[in-house]
Amino acid sequence: MLAPFMKMHGAGNDFVILDGRTRALDLTPARIRHLADRRLGIGCDQLISLEPAGQGADVFMRIHNPDGSEAGACGNATRCVASLIGPELGRDCVTIRTISGDLPSVLHADGTVTVDLGKPRLDWTQVPLASAMDTLHLPLAQGSVADPAACSMGNPHATFFVGSVAATPVETLGPRFETDGLFPDRANIGFAEIVSPERIRLRVWERGAGLTLACGSGACATLVNAVRRGLTGRRAEMILDGGRLTIEWRDSDGHVLMTGPAETSFTGSIALAAVERAEIAA
Repeated sequence: MLAPFMKMHGAGNDFVILDGRTRALDLTPARIRHLADRRLGIGCDQLISLEPAGQGADVFMRIHNPDGSEAGACGNATRCVASLIGPELGRDCVTIRTISGDLPSVLHADGTVTVDLGKPRLDWTQVPLASAMDTLHLPLAQGSVADPAACSMGNPHATFFVGSVAATPVETLGPRFETDGLFPDRANIGFAEIVSPERIRLRVWERGAGLTLACGSGACATLVNAVRRGLTGRRAEMILDGGRLTIEWRDSDGHVLMTGPAETSFTGSIALAAVERAEIAA
């Protein structure tokens, strides 16, 4: 079976998007790993499958990590999917459903998309953490990299505020903290440098994906944690390896809004049966 796909990215965070609204895709964890592999498959930070949403939303977006696990939220992928579904429906306002909730999205004339990721979850049970503690200060450290704040944006995040992101060994510390016993579901680990009250330099080690060029939910979590620490205002530009996002933690209703680009890299089709044969050979 030839399955059409789109390769898209949001600020360098890249996705393979498959449409399963009219036919089953049978995406096993092994098949997902193969498709996400940058040498053996198409290659991506996450594989996205679209499914029927049911009442109240325009499409259901399922997020698969390259290791075959499932993620609860991805802001950059949501923008990409919204940019596909909006023109398909002839609307500039669409709702993307995920396992973590519905995400209203607005398409702008300049090609950017704003996603409403809702309210951050700030209690230790909502992140979740392994035991009761103040989510604004976690007892987690490696040398001078210490004292992160945590919240959930539909998936768990911990943010370390560092003096210099460039001098921080993200590739070493990221996997170490991702799997710490403090996080029963693992966690996305952000390393943030406050450039000014309106600008943050950020790198994120994503659970199940590793270091990516941009993490939308991580950017949202970082602003929330920075505001809670009194480090920034409620709106800031996030400088990521792959581009820039604008994040606002709205005071009126507590919702977090993310605005950024959504780009198509290329389209194609892949024979899923060939992927299956590769799985068997492996």
